[in-house]
Amino acid sequence: MIRLLSVVGARPQIIKAAALSRAIRQHFSDTFNDCILHTGQHYDQNMSQIFFDELNIPQPDINLGVGSDTHGRQTAGMIEGIEKILLELSPDFVILYGDTNSTLAGALAAAKLGIDVIHIEAGLRSFNKKMPEEINRIACDHVSTLLFSPTLTGINNLVREGFSRQSNPPYTIDNPAIFHCGDVMYDNSLYFSALAESRSGILAMHKLVPGHYILGTIHRDSNTDDPSRLTSIFEAFQAIAEMHKITIFLPLHPRTKKLLKKNLPESLLTAIQKNSAIKIVEPVSFLDMILLEKNARLIITDSGGVQKEAYFFKKPSIVLRPQTEWTEIIENGAAILADTDGSKIKNAFEYFENQITNNFPPVFGDGNAANFICEKIIETYNYKNTQKK
Repeated sequence: MIRLLSVVGARPQIIKAAALSRAIRQHFSDTFNDCILHTGQHYDQNMSQIFFDELNIPQPDINLGVGSDTHGRQTAGMIEGIEKILLELSPDFVILYGDTNSTLAGALAAAKLGIDVIHIEAGLRSFNKKMPEEINRIACDHVSTLLFSPTLTGINNLVREGFSRQSNPPYTIDNPAIFHCGDVMYDNSLYFSALAESRSGILAMHKLVPGHYILGTIHRDSNTDDPSRLTSIFEAFQAIAEMHKITIFLPLHPRTKKLLKKNLPESLLTAIQKNSAIKIVEPVSFLDMILLEKNARLIITDSGGVQKEAYFFKKPSIVLRPQTEWTEIIENGAAILADTDGSKIKNAFEYFENQITNNFPPVFGDGNAANFICEKIIETYNYKNTQKK
């Protein structure tokens, strides 16, 4: 059996890991022993037993319970905890997702112990190293043995950084392999979409009419913690809702909701609270979010994951960030970078209202990324063990 240890630190990473776990369960159950370690980087109140049962995904086998802290102390605590588990379990591969501090900690702990690192979502770049995520993803890529990129743009980024498309096995940290595999979240969106239709009642609960509401998400510290940026976003929301008589549905984290009271001018906060077209609700489940994305007219977000999911469901999006790692979405005209410029947000909305957006080529693969990844891991493992003999 090939021993895998997947390191995750937040709910989105557990959902990404679910795609691989599902592929293993369905096609490779006799080949892999898959263990999931949660660092405890983020506590999520939606991660109840119902969350795991609803999505039919495995709970983490290990939880380090590190919790929130400064970047340095949090990452150090995770490295220490992950290293201890690696020494106990001696996995053949450590699998990492995305660009969180958990990703960085897992990469450093495994690489220092000579354990092969597999990075899923490799090669993504925003080209803004002021973003902690950019540092995490670059560092992880450069200590990985197998790098799986969801897009050709990601592959090209890796080639520019010195990775070779023509590397031959045996693959090592010094001779890594890069693969264009498609996106595991596209696998998930296809799988969970039908489930959401039958199990989620979010639209009826909030009296949302398909195609007649905007879905908005805001969570990045750079937006929530800066009064001027947060004010600009909500001034744009207020203007769009009033001018176009359209509902803006905002599932907001309690922290973001609290910061509205702290960082918005009192007059704007009062206007928003009185505006029946702006619906601020508690965070929603993954299936609810899938259904909301699938039925929205347009999505406004500062989330990298939600940008992609909008694209999966062929919905235009406005991105509340100055850059994005998902450049294909912008290049295909399916999204507009507005940052927090109120005029750009409103102009982007007007553009999509007056423009038929139907350019959604399959840049994120065919929905079989997880199977492809499993096959490449098996090939790598078998070659390495053949060489030992």
